[in-house]
Amino acid sequence: MLHRKIAKIIEEHLQAASNKILLIDGARQIGKTYIVRYVGQKMFKNFIEINMIEDSLGDKLFARVSNVDDFYLQLSMIAGNKMGKKEDTLIFIDEIQAYPHLLTMLKFLAQDGRYTYITSGSLLGVTLAQTPSIPMGSIRKIRMFPLDFEEFLYANGMNADVIDILRKKFNARQSLEENTHNKLLDLFRKYLLVGGMPEAVNTFLASRNIVKVRAIQAEIHDYYAADASKYLQE
Repeated sequence: MLHRKIAKIIEEHLQAASNKILLIDGARQIGKTYIVRYVGQKMFKNFIEINMIEDSLGDKLFARVSNVDDFYLQLSMIAGNKMGKKEDTLIFIDEIQAYPHLLTMLKFLAQDGRYTYITSGSLLGVTLAQTPSIPMGSIRKIRMFPLDFEEFLYANGMNADVIDILRKKFNARQSLEENTHNKLLDLFRKYLLVGGMPEAVNTFLASRNIVKVRAIQAEIHDYYAADASKYLQE
């Protein structure tokens, strides 16, 4: 899997047993769902994932939820056998922007404290503007981005020790040996071509084919254009 630095932040937040719910904001297709799923399944016996866009297009179980008891009732219909204790149960509310009222409910879920929660969303700036009551004291909002160059180096086989040495040399303004410099320059050029979207990076690693990478990039661009169009119409 791709190394994502945000995984450590997520783990530390969950280990700290904070009374705030972690809210991961970021564009579509950057790997939010994947990294939360990876960390959650590793750390918790019971991992419950609810995608609110899928719900809004399907059963709409959470469309009219107005209190904590109603939320738990609908949740139990999906994953009642996995609802254990706060210490061993992580509930992941994905794509929360589909239901702005659930952002307000995060405050009450945090106060209830029955389970551990994490949530993520795209275009949350637009959604928060539509939310009547933003529970700022009950959430910790962090921003996730596509892969940066350091994460791209990990993806191309460099390990933490090498990257740590490179960082120290950079901070000390020390030059690199010529062959190392040329290798990094080559990887940087590839990063400029591939970018940091996980699907594009994985396609590049698997095929080394820029034409295939460009096709993935064009597809993602179309998704973004469709999103922008939808919100402009609203």
